[in-house]
Amino acid sequence: MHSTFFEEPILNSPYEEPSRHHALDDEGQPTELPPIDGRRPSAHISPVPKPRKRRSKKTEEEQQSLGLYVADGISSEDQEYNPTPIINDIRLQLKLWRSIPNSQDWGVTPATARLLQHWRSHEFQGIKPFFCQVEAVETIIWLTEVAKKNKSYKRIWAHLENGNAGANPNLMRLAMKMATGAGKTTVMAMIIAWQTINAVRSPTSKLYTRGFLIVAPGITIKDRLRVLQPSDPDSYYESRELVPADMLPDLGKAKIVITNYHAFQLRELLEANKTTRSLLQGRHAPIQSKETEGQMVRRVADELMGIKNIVVINDEAHHCYREKPESEEEKLTGDERKEAEENNKAARLWINGIEAFKRKLGVGAVYDLSATPFFLAGSGWAEGTLFPWTVSDFSLMDAIECGIVKLPRIPVDDNIPGEEMPIFRNLWDHIGKKMPKKGGLTVNPRTALPDPLQTALQSLYGHYEKVNTEWDKAGIDVPPVFIVVCNNTTTSKLVYEWISGWQRPNEDDELVTQHRGHLSLFSNFDQYDEPLAKPNTLLIDSQQIESGELDKNFRAMAASEIETFKRERKQRGEHGDISDAELLREVMNTVGKKDRLGEQIRCVVSVSMLTEGWDTNTVTHILGVRAFGTQLLCEQVVGRGLRRLSYELNADGLFDSEYADILGIPFNFTAKPVVAPPKAPKKTIHVKALREREALEIRFPRVIGYRVDLPEERLKAEFTDESSYVIDHEKVGASQTDMSGIVGEGHTLSLREAQNLRPSTIAMNLAKEVLNRHFLDQDGEPKYHLFGQIKTICRRWIDEGYLRCPGDTEPWMLSFYPEIAAQACEKIVMAIVRAGDGNHKVKAVIDPYNPEGSTRHVSFSTTKDVRETDPRCCHVNYVVSDSDWEAEFARVAEKHDRVLAYVKNQGLGFAVPYKDGDVAREYYPDFIVQVDDGNGPENPLSIIVEIKGFKNEQVKLKKETMTEKWVPGVNALGSYGRWVFDQFDSVFEIDQEFRELIERAFATSNGKEVA
Repeated sequence: MHSTFFEEPILNSPYEEPSRHHALDDEGQPTELPPIDGRRPSAHISPVPKPRKRRSKKTEEEQQSLGLYVADGISSEDQEYNPTPIINDIRLQLKLWRSIPNSQDWGVTPATARLLQHWRSHEFQGIKPFFCQVEAVETIIWLTEVAKKNKSYKRIWAHLENGNAGANPNLMRLAMKMATGAGKTTVMAMIIAWQTINAVRSPTSKLYTRGFLIVAPGITIKDRLRVLQPSDPDSYYESRELVPADMLPDLGKAKIVITNYHAFQLRELLEANKTTRSLLQGRHAPIQSKETEGQMVRRVADELMGIKNIVVINDEAHHCYREKPESEEEKLTGDERKEAEENNKAARLWINGIEAFKRKLGVGAVYDLSATPFFLAGSGWAEGTLFPWTVSDFSLMDAIECGIVKLPRIPVDDNIPGEEMPIFRNLWDHIGKKMPKKGGLTVNPRTALPDPLQTALQSLYGHYEKVNTEWDKAGIDVPPVFIVVCNNTTTSKLVYEWISGWQRPNEDDELVTQHRGHLSLFSNFDQYDEPLAKPNTLLIDSQQIESGELDKNFRAMAASEIETFKRERKQRGEHGDISDAELLREVMNTVGKKDRLGEQIRCVVSVSMLTEGWDTNTVTHILGVRAFGTQLLCEQVVGRGLRRLSYELNADGLFDSEYADILGIPFNFTAKPVVAPPKAPKKTIHVKALREREALEIRFPRVIGYRVDLPEERLKAEFTDESSYVIDHEKVGASQTDMSGIVGEGHTLSLREAQNLRPSTIAMNLAKEVLNRHFLDQDGEPKYHLFGQIKTICRRWIDEGYLRCPGDTEPWMLSFYPEIAAQACEKIVMAIVRAGDGNHKVKAVIDPYNPEGSTRHVSFSTTKDVRETDPRCCHVNYVVSDSDWEAEFARVAEKHDRVLAYVKNQGLGFAVPYKDGDVAREYYPDFIVQVDDGNGPENPLSIIVEIKGFKNEQVKLKKETMTEKWVPGVNALGSYGRWVFDQFDSVFEIDQEFRELIERAFATSNGKEVA
């Protein structure tokens, strides 16, 4: 195996389509070959959907097709399986569609186009959507709005319709395959936004709805998905900027019900024992005491009553399927057979519930999300084959190569003689028959656990100690987490006690500590053998917790834990009633979260699989103590430890590698142990506004555009240094341009002709661009009577040297390249505005739905360097130092006695709109500083500060927007205070320049001039 794969596994940016991938062998293992250019094709075996209409005889082509896949060992006369699903075809079509430059040609609604542009190009203050998230939503949008209307894509929809007809009659399901940790919740939010906003703006369309049923496999995920509610305090739509601010009111009209599939079970309406039922029944037919489908639908989703054709979104959708009718029984035995029966029972309940909603309310579409949308054992379909309605695929390997998830690896312990570390890939094969069948208070964990299991625990723990030391050195506030996944309550109790210690009753029936545990960092007892107030190790039965009920055996096993956490909860001031199951779920869901019940948990021992949706990102080690029959099960368990801790990009624009160490799980991804020293993640700092500093709050207007009242008759221009424009080599390329005069016949201008253009012709062409872009009447027609004046101004701009042409660039390029012409037009128009007489100045246009921003909303986490702020000067606790310049400015601002308050514009959402030619962009200045310029603290001067060490056209364009549009436009409104802008270009002169800036402001104020 190529060692550099583990040293540098990340090849691609998480925000761009993958452009390289590692070479893998036939077993999916990395090879010694260098990375391959291009994206890895999707390659999964999937059932081939049978067409709805079939001829009585197989054609020769059908017979040959079947023969190709009989050798795979799963295809048969009854069901064919195909290793080439439609995903790669859809990917290709998406790439072509995505490359269309003009949004009007995308074939989607204006609302959809706006959302797509926002997701692709908005400058997000926090984590922007990953490429895989945008691609998943793009796939659904393309299939719904584009492919359905185009006959050339009929084959794709035929495949999906046939696939659903064979497995989900009367339902149209579309599945998105996304690796654990790739952000399925964000994708759900984007789908809800797309559907809702279109439904509100196109109420007669049957393609969209504002009613949603979100179905999860358990209460844990149900709790986590509350962020999909627009009204939730942590709503993704606003906190993650997934929806433009002006669209948020439309999103508020969505009706969203989040439930777990257990709620679909028809409930008993009559609480009566067997004798009472018999008396009530008499000699009549059995009493129908369960609720009807309609009653169940109303109970689960009363908010959706009256909304037709709702959308259902299934999270962890591999649990939802219809068993294949008339299939041969798979030969499963023992635990595998029992598990398959439980899976099928749950799957039937889930899909029956959706079908009930289809009959009662109507279901327009079902969107499935899962890291593993494969058929399970016992389903009647070949185990591990892909759902045939899967339309997008972002695999675990894709996620690793983009750095979105941790790299699963086998850990190394140098203390084992003769080996770098003991390799227990399939631990259960060595210990399964030696594990005790029954447990109890009389069992001694020290002797009950097989030696290989004790060795595996010690070995993995040895590596955990190293990681924990690194985290301590790095100042991480919460500990790394070690997970043990067991097969049943007996095993889990023994492992739990062996790890954390145990007590047994003495002759007086009092519990006495007999052992503090074999792994000191995980011990639940102190040096005096007393139970710790805050346990280090947690015992969890995830299936019982998900169902919401604890059986008496597990309740007895976890009694001491429950009482401990109840006491801690009261100490935290939380006195409301809470069930034991809710309490343990709260602890489990807050493992690794600062200032929450589970913050100091180091080890979690779980009965059965840890539940899907457990999104703790501090997991570093996983040990499997159970049988793993398939790679599907392996990936589901390993996925619990793959969520990243840090999402900061490095200097190369990539994520740094993070690791999860695995033992006892025969996961084929990394079959060979690799020596890699423990590496601590960077410390995560919570940057937030502090309530005790609310007097330092800074507010600012949210500007979405500018209104410029240009002169109607007489034009003049005032050129400054900001009026200069340098033609950029990168924007110059070969092209042809269709030209048309104000009057007369049009023609095509070629490169040869353009090079011979006279200055007067260049000025005329530029004047035409200025006229057509900026001087239009109410009917959208150019004001031709101004053309002569505009041409004169353009000629002046060229002749006076404001157009600069470095290298081999030439003035004629203004007539040849539309982007260059558009940027030049902006320079000229701003000069005209600058020369105005005051009657046609700029006014800012404020966001009507969200007119004002504030420092009180700042709350985000970072691993970057930070500088603690002076509590007398800043509402926010830290300044994030992207460079030494910003830290220096914060120091200078805090030192000046006229500074009232300041804040760095990170996580603040202070955006300045500007035009880069024809492209609308947003710019985020570095700081806002409020100073007393002589008008008193009640009327401060707000200074917008930009710190730049270099200048290019973008920097000049942003500065011109601030000085010529934003600042005068906001000041003209008169209701948002007084604002100025300044830019510092040298770190060594920031102190002096800032003092001079404030002195000028003070002098201007004393002179009764407008700052």
